[in-house]
Amino acid sequence: MSALLATPLKSQTRSSVAVLPFENTGSYGQDKEMFQALELGVAAMVASALAHHPALQALDPAKVSQALRSQSSSPGRRIDASTAALVGKSLGARYAISGSFADFYGKFRINARVVDAESGEILIVVSNADPKLQDRKDLGAIIQDAAERIVTAIKLPPFPEDAAARARSVPSEAITLFGRGLLYESQGEKAKAAEAYQSAVDAFPSYDEARERLERVRGS
Repeated sequence: MSALLATPLKSQTRSSVAVLPFENTGSYGQDKEMFQALELGVAAMVASALAHHPALQALDPAKVSQALRSQSSSPGRRIDASTAALVGKSLGARYAISGSFADFYGKFRINARVVDAESGEILIVVSNADPKLQDRKDLGAIIQDAAERIVTAIKLPPFPEDAAARARSVPSEAITLFGRGLLYESQGEKAKAAEAYQSAVDAFPSYDEARERLERVRGS
């Protein structure tokens, strides 16, 4: 891992970021489908959090998934730094982010690996080391905390306060429902996806990500 994480970016530059699905590395206490949903939901919310930073641009998760499928030799293949870099580079991203999570009966651990898409070098691995942010009910805050650590590591200014506060306020129930919607949508089950997205919006009316996806699947 490089001691020099990244060159500070000019204020007018927006660097693109490809966030790949997060791997479930051993979770207990919920059904299998929920953890499959979180693999997509956590990644999507990390991407959304980063997209609210004025110097970053998160790539469309659908395009990231498509690029990942083209790089993976088999379904379920572990996303290592090399694969993440290949996906990011193929999309013209400056950074690729992959990671993992483990939910042990409500105690939630997340690790996010930031990869230089050009060189394939792992720049930093961040996690929710704060003992006050290890409960699944604080998932929104856990994800935003990871996003804040990422922008600090690549030498960017802090998030705007309103964006950070909003991201931390998303309930874990809404994130899980959003993840279920992403899972169903990826499986071509649009009616079930729409139902999950609607439930996510009901749980958090200001959930723009879920509302946008809901409009997409209903309009397609």
